[in-house]
Amino acid sequence: MPTSQHPLIECIQGDIAAQNDIEAVINAANAQLQPGGGVAGALHRAAGPELARAGRDLAPIRPGQAVITPGFNLPNAHVIHCLGPVYGVDEPSAELLASCYRHALDLAEQHSIQRIAFPALSTGVFGYPMEEAAEIAISTVLTSLANCSTLELVRFVLFDEASLAVYQRWLEQMTDATSVE
Repeated sequence: MPTSQHPLIECIQGDIAAQNDIEAVINAANAQLQPGGGVAGALHRAAGPELARAGRDLAPIRPGQAVITPGFNLPNAHVIHCLGPVYGVDEPSAELLASCYRHALDLAEQHSIQRIAFPALSTGVFGYPMEEAAEIAISTVLTSLANCSTLELVRFVLFDEASLAVYQRWLEQMTDATSVE
């Protein structure tokens, strides 16, 4: 729920490349910022080849890092590329995943972005368990928003109904816990 202190945070099922009302979408990027599968593939296909060209000068990035490019043919002005950790390989995985969310929000703030959309970072081919990833994502975003003055909406765009249910449950649990305090 939106409050005077925090923007609206919502979870939806959908296509990250079709968020027409969002200024910046987050790409679950690879280190070279090039097309791949999953979220990266969908965003690169929709944005066109300029997105890969723009990424070349910014690559490589390390797990936990984020960089920003224009959105090109996407309906979004910006793409924030985050390299999440490969579960069980990049350690400490929880800290690296949280770092992705913090760095993305920092870039959004630096670029005066008001509406941002995240996928479930690292949960696809990088193998991060959905429950753990959702808890880290929601808690990191809720904590980080205290340092954000321009954001009005943070949206988590989940690929399927099961992922949506997990993220929605964590959001409800954590916002209920903070409203009680």
